[in-house]
Amino acid sequence: MSTTTLVIMAAGMGSRFGGIKQLEPVGPSGEIIMDYSIYDAIEAGFNKVVFIIRKDLEKDFKEIIGNRIEKLVEVEYVFQELDDLPAGIHKPEERTKPWGTGQAVLCCKDFIKEPFAVINADDYYGKESIALIYKFLNDPSFGENHYCMAGFILGNTLSDNGTVTRGVCKGDNGLLKDIVETSGIQQVNDHAVAKNSNGDEITLDLKNLVSMNMWGFKPGLFTELEKGFTEFLLNLTEEDKLKKEYLLPEVVGSLIKKGTINVSILQTSDRWFGVTYKEDKETVVNSFQALVDQGVYPEKLFA
Repeated sequence: MSTTTLVIMAAGMGSRFGGIKQLEPVGPSGEIIMDYSIYDAIEAGFNKVVFIIRKDLEKDFKEIIGNRIEKLVEVEYVFQELDDLPAGIHKPEERTKPWGTGQAVLCCKDFIKEPFAVINADDYYGKESIALIYKFLNDPSFGENHYCMAGFILGNTLSDNGTVTRGVCKGDNGLLKDIVETSGIQQVNDHAVAKNSNGDEITLDLKNLVSMNMWGFKPGLFTELEKGFTEFLLNLTEEDKLKKEYLLPEVVGSLIKKGTINVSILQTSDRWFGVTYKEDKETVVNSFQALVDQGVYPEKLFA
């Protein structure tokens, strides 16, 4: 059987949440959000999981989730490190912030030679979206430079406890043409408001499709990520060296504009939820309990 891999980005600091939110129990039997994502991925057909974590989380991570998952699928651990940089480039002395999602995925280049999906550890995406990506990745009619992205309806991705940042998508005939990282999004009556890159308030339709960093890629992406990361580092200003990140959506957007890749938008009606703020946890716990009550998930996953 061919391998299809799920990559889970779990190296984030969880600064707004105030802790290691990826490892917070939210299910009725102590499950964490990743448990549900992995359960859905295995059900869809994925048979390998790559966790991107920080080295200092390794022990806790294996105890809380890794050791259980290893009994079900092939598992690899990849460490996102600040000093994992191209030859001749050194980490700025005072840099403490991770280099971003683009570098996180690049860290996997020696571990993945097959089609793969990428998700965040602290987001719940739903069954439909991961099944759509698995189907796409295993469809031979799509070439090596044709990737995909789950397109979520904006109104299905908002938090009741604060603003969120989303990649607002522009498409044409089902293909992604542009993705605009938009911050400060919150619902107001029958629409959403946000801030553009100049800090001006803009209005968004709740039916807009947005990216939740859920992608389907082929291994050729690593060559582009490597090349792009070197360019990113060489062009950093002194001010940018401490905080600017190499972000996956920006890399994808740049490759689309160059005509290097095509990206299909796979629209899903799944409702996202996640723990962005401490206050979100109660909503997430109640949401998983409701899914268990409806029979979507068993009371105890991986029993």
